[in-house]
Amino acid sequence: MLILAIFAAGILIGFRWFPERWKRFHGAVQLGCTAALVFCMGVMLGSREHFWSELGRLGLDSLLLAVVPMAFSAVLVFFLTRWWEKRRAKRENKEGGA
Repeated sequence: MLILAIFAAGILIGFRWFPERWKRFHGAVQLGCTAALVFCMGVMLGSREHFWSELGRLGLDSLLLAVVPMAFSAVLVFFLTRWWEKRRAKRENKEGGA
C-alpha cells in the first residue's frame, strides 16, 4: 500500500507542480532510479541461498508475468480501437447526413 501511495504522490507532483524546464533533469533522475532498482533486485536475488536451483522457476514466473499482461493489453487495445473507430464513423455519418 505504501508503494501505491508513493506512486500516486509522484503522479500528482509530476502533473501539478513539476516545471517544464526540469524535464531533462527529471529524465536523468528517473533513469538513475530505475538502474538502482534493477541493481537492488539483482542483489536481492543473488543473495538467495538456492538461487541457482530456483532460476528455472523464477524465469518461468517472470516470463508469465511479462507475457500474460502484454497479451491481454494487446487484445484490449485491439477491441477498444475497433469500438472507437466504429463510434467515430457513426458520429461522422450523423454529422454528414444532418
